[in-house]
Amino acid sequence: MKAIRRFSVRPVLPETLRPLHRLARNLRWSWHPETRELLESVDPGGWRESGGDPVRMLGTVPASRLADLAEDRSFLRRLTAAADDLDDYLTGPRWYQGRAATGDDTGPRAGGAVPSAESVVPYGGSAVFDASAPPGGTVPPGGTVPSGGPVLPGGSAHSGLPAAIAYFSPEFGITAALPQYSGGLGILAGDHLKAASDLGVPLLGVGLLYRHGYFRQSLSREGWQQEHYPLLDPNELPLTHLCEADGGPVRVTLTLPGGRPLSARVWQAQVGRVPLLLLDSDLEENGPGERDVTDRLYGGGSEHRLRQEMLLGIGGVRAVRAYCRLTGHAEPEVFHTNEGHAGFQGLERIRELVADGADFDAAHEAVRAGTVFTTHTPVPAGIDRFDRELVARHFGDDAELPGIEAERILALGMETYPGGEPGLFNMAVMGLRLAQRANGVSTLHGRVSREMFAGLWPGFDPEEVPITSVTNGVHAPTWTAPEVARLGARQFGHLPDGELWELRRTLRKRLVAEVRRRLYDSWRQRGAGTAELGWIDGVLDPDVLTIGFARRVPSYKRLTLMLRDRDRLTRLLLHPERPVQIVVAGKAHPADEGGKRLVQELVRFADDPRVRHRLVFLPDYGMGMAQRLYPGCDVWLNNPLRPLEACGTSGMKAALNGGLNLSVLDGWWDEWYDPDFGWAIPTADGEAVDETRRDDLEAAALYDLLERRVAPCFYDRGPEGLPGRWIGMVRRTLTTLGPRVLADRMVREYVDRLYVPAARSHRALDPSAAAGLATWKARLRDAWPGVAVDHVEAQPTPPSPGGAAELGSVLSLRVWVRLGGLDPADVAVQAVAGRVDDADRITDATHVPLAPASGPDAEGRLRYEGTLALDRTGPFGYTVRVLPVHRLLAHPAEAGLIAVPSRTTSEAAGVLMR
Repeated sequence: MKAIRRFSVRPVLPETLRPLHRLARNLRWSWHPETRELLESVDPGGWRESGGDPVRMLGTVPASRLADLAEDRSFLRRLTAAADDLDDYLTGPRWYQGRAATGDDTGPRAGGAVPSAESVVPYGGSAVFDASAPPGGTVPPGGTVPSGGPVLPGGSAHSGLPAAIAYFSPEFGITAALPQYSGGLGILAGDHLKAASDLGVPLLGVGLLYRHGYFRQSLSREGWQQEHYPLLDPNELPLTHLCEADGGPVRVTLTLPGGRPLSARVWQAQVGRVPLLLLDSDLEENGPGERDVTDRLYGGGSEHRLRQEMLLGIGGVRAVRAYCRLTGHAEPEVFHTNEGHAGFQGLERIRELVADGADFDAAHEAVRAGTVFTTHTPVPAGIDRFDRELVARHFGDDAELPGIEAERILALGMETYPGGEPGLFNMAVMGLRLAQRANGVSTLHGRVSREMFAGLWPGFDPEEVPITSVTNGVHAPTWTAPEVARLGARQFGHLPDGELWELRRTLRKRLVAEVRRRLYDSWRQRGAGTAELGWIDGVLDPDVLTIGFARRVPSYKRLTLMLRDRDRLTRLLLHPERPVQIVVAGKAHPADEGGKRLVQELVRFADDPRVRHRLVFLPDYGMGMAQRLYPGCDVWLNNPLRPLEACGTSGMKAALNGGLNLSVLDGWWDEWYDPDFGWAIPTADGEAVDETRRDDLEAAALYDLLERRVAPCFYDRGPEGLPGRWIGMVRRTLTTLGPRVLADRMVREYVDRLYVPAARSHRALDPSAAAGLATWKARLRDAWPGVAVDHVEAQPTPPSPGGAAELGSVLSLRVWVRLGGLDPADVAVQAVAGRVDDADRITDATHVPLAPASGPDAEGRLRYEGTLALDRTGPFGYTVRVLPVHRLLAHPAEAGLIAVPSRTTSEAAGVLMR
């Protein structure tokens, strides 16, 4: 019979073992080996059966075992040491507190005209392999939170550092024991929280708790992906309720169309020093539809997704307010939206300010000032877009945010730009309109994002669109094999070749054992009997060059590019002297039939008895598998359609373990590729070829690299039987590339380049300043149609014979400008000069301010003057433009307004220098 209700009965730990609860429920154990080893030793068998989940394990430990441990002096000493170490980690000053103590707030300041988005701030922060240790200095710790997490000292108005940052994401990949992630976005979010914890950055994570997580993947006998959605019991997860002072659970409530309530409880996970709040709508007081809002990650139709994102954004802010009220945690000064899914958090903060008396425009300015938006997608198809009427129905008098006109909300997300679809509400567009600062996740992705969203800033060249980039990083303690972590990056420079090669073989051998175990389980699930699986004992070889390929399976990642020429791939796999073996894993979205067909195509090839010992597909890719896969692979393969890979952090994780990268120059590899770290697959993205021809060309380039460079390098052995060139590349990857790809470097950049400036802007936008800025922008928009560059004159000095300018001369400019009733202090007039291409487009531009030289003439025009130094030869051109300026603008393009000369303006552009 089926139970009508489910609950967990927890064991009562002896008093001396009570610290085990705290150690198990703080997810630091997932990246702290000593704590993990202690927890595993409580019940090694139970640890294996629980999948390495200490909370589940502690729920099943026999009472006799607990009694023995309570008397085991050696275990109790280890337990005390682990508990004390956690206390030190949670309360001691770290990098961020050292910054606050010394007043070091070297991040950029708002205001001023900046020539390009990427140069808003220089890249900063030095990267070391383990930068989590505090730099010194002391900051008194705060009080304690009822859950056991400390109230940590953050920044202050003195230091310039934000007192707290709220980080919103639809998924978080912290550990396999908390399966609330689907892929790279969630793993990145988890690494962001962990690195923030290690650095002491006062982050507060916000997400949803999905009762079925993403999905578990298995294969049919025919190799077709099958999805399973196991029910997750929050009481068996490393979570606690957020409770009111009277002990009752906190409730967050939204209003759906027709006045129907949507309630959610708030669960809390402790990620080291960082609290993570997860909202759960599976409550008895909700109707069936409302209970299912948090059923699955990325499941359901448009309305289901919209309600999930409303709960994440609007409900998430309400959960943050409750958490800060109950625990004394500092209120966030900065709100970071990790992709557009959480964009509605900005609307809730506007509602709060409107309820306090601000008008919508002033509230909008105040909210934008303290908001950071990170986009992860390089393609419009990857963005959530909702029908305008669906969104309108969920806001208004009988639904959510009744104090705000639905049309004002809709205007934030409408695609009102050339090429947009006015009937769709775009979550990324709303995210950009609600954030004063935005970034992509690699240098190339920043450039792609500026081009993709350039329509929001009409008149500006894509390079001036105010979207910068912070290249992703990965959390070394999570993704580095214990053997590698114990050595540390600095020791790899002195480790003998033989020892380094033996380390790599050890990791490869462990991967082989893991693959055989998982492959056996997979075939049993597919219906195979034990008698027909003896061949699995010969799958893979610990001495063969091993390539890894594992990721989600959208079409642009090209899972099956390696199958383009199957005969050639087979020859590579079975080469008599230089064989190659490949381990593949990946999930297709349940609704992506094309992705499932790619999985099946790969699986069917891997099932071929001729090659199945050299190429395997492992189903149910997740964090547990990944932590074995990355260290054991010699080469990490990535072959997306360039430039559709926003960052691609899986190759970073391989690099942390000495794996070499074999990748298309996309995402992070585009900016950090070096022949010392691996190989670049040539691409045909700049050529006029169709998709089929492009895949053929790039697959052939991949085969060539494997045959002529990768495999020979691995198998080219010196007198001592060691591949000297290969070992040298592994060493340089560990010592030089490894420190660059760390999540602590990424989080430091977020702090310096985005969080500190956002906190300053937030503080500057008090109610009066926000109202003033909103009024100024309204006046600006009204007057801008009358702003024009009316006439331009240019004269080289000294004069050049024949009218040609000469190197070293100076071009004197006189420009007459109409300001449409604006004050000269409202604008900046600039000359923009540089080389020009065949289409007269200015490249490598220099921006020169022009100064007012006279008052209005009889036609109401002002004259501006300045000089251009002609310091380069070749085709050279210039133009003139007028931009709004205000001390509270973060970027000159922020207002989206620009005036440039018309084609008929005299001397508007076109100095030619030879």
